Amino acid sequence: MKLISVIQKSIKEQVRNFWVFILTVSMAPFFVFVYYLINETAKPQYDILILNNDKGSYLFTDYVNYGNYLIDAAEKVSGDTQEIPLRFKTIQDKSEGILLLQKKKFDAMIIIPSSLTDKMINQIFSGEYDAVEFEMIGDVSDVNYIIASIWGKEIIDEFITTAAKNNKLVSIKETSLIVNKNYSDFDLYLPGLLILSLIMLMFTATIAVVTEVENKTIIRLKLSKVSSFQLLTGISIIQVLVGFISLLLTLAAAVSLGFEFIDIYTFGIMMIIAILTSLSIIAFSLIIAAITKTVNEVLIAGNFPLFLFMFFTGAAFPMEGKEIFSIAGYSISLQGLMSPTHSIIALKKIMILGANLTDVIPELISVIILTIIYFAIGVWAFNKRHLRVG
Repeated sequence: MKLISVIQKSIKEQVRNFWVFILTVSMAPFFVFVYYLINETAKPQYDILILNNDKGSYLFTDYVNYGNYLIDAAEKVSGDTQEIPLRFKTIQDKSEGILLLQKKKFDAMIIIPSSLTDKMINQIFSGEYDAVEFEMIGDVSDVNYIIASIWGKEIIDEFITTAAKNNKLVSIKETSLIVNKNYSDFDLYLPGLLILSLIMLMFTATIAVVTEVENKTIIRLKLSKVSSFQLLTGISIIQVLVGFISLLLTLAAAVSLGFEFIDIYTFGIMMIIAILTSLSIIAFSLIIAAITKTVNEVLIAGNFPLFLFMFFTGAAFPMEGKEIFSIAGYSISLQGLMSPTHSIIALKKIMILGANLTDVIPELISVIILTIIYFAIGVWAFNKRHLRVG
């Protein structure tokens, strides 16, 4: 009988600790679901641009262009390859291709040299060796570029070997979109880590709101005619300052470990991104505050969105999902529904690729739109669940 009493008591205790129970039994299934969605939207697809500068030449009376033949060979490989999906697109302008690479529409660009046909014909008929230099352009820090460039090189090598019977004819010049080629892997991770310092506001911002509910002070605030706008604005200002402190400490830690400090212009843009990201996290925190009543519940329930924002936006480690749809040419993926994803992309463009403010406007607009959506949902849910404050 005593055993039954203990069991009954333990059941009641477990019911009281509802959020602990939910966290324990649902975390693994939750991540199974998330990883499935990530896998479905991020199935491998490597997109390569080809710019054919080959002038071609006449062989006897026939005009030949080995650049066109190479494009045909690449498209044939693309159609025949099921294990590693490849997609090729020909373009006419190099600057257009670089813009598409910067927008992450494509992973790499192959530039066929103007002398390809002449050197191929010379090699075939005279046997004279004169290397053909192809150019491969892309973001060398991107895993998709690395894989795409390997496949591109393989296709070029196979084509030249088959056509000229000499694989020594191929030379690849790799051009990185990264402005400072001395960046280390540590430097490439830093944009995500800086945003991670702001994601942690999810706890402090939520607790700042829920504390008012838990201590019943929100009722006194209502009686003192403090509006919901004033309450949330006051909390947000302090949380943005907390975010600044966290960001600056993270940046200082990186500098102390060898990161080369950025210029004032880049730092200014970083601060704009930081403000918008902080406001976005604070807005999302209202949603968490709406479903919790105590600080302990926040510390438990908040782990779900925290893990999502940490691991699936590219903050903790690089991650990139494939496009679900696009708006005005800007790609939206599953991860794109979380605002830090766009902030990390913007910071990477600014800090690594040498972009300016106008280049990250699409990302900033995305963060602003998501912030408005988070805020609208959070305010509605908070007022409905707890107390209408204004």
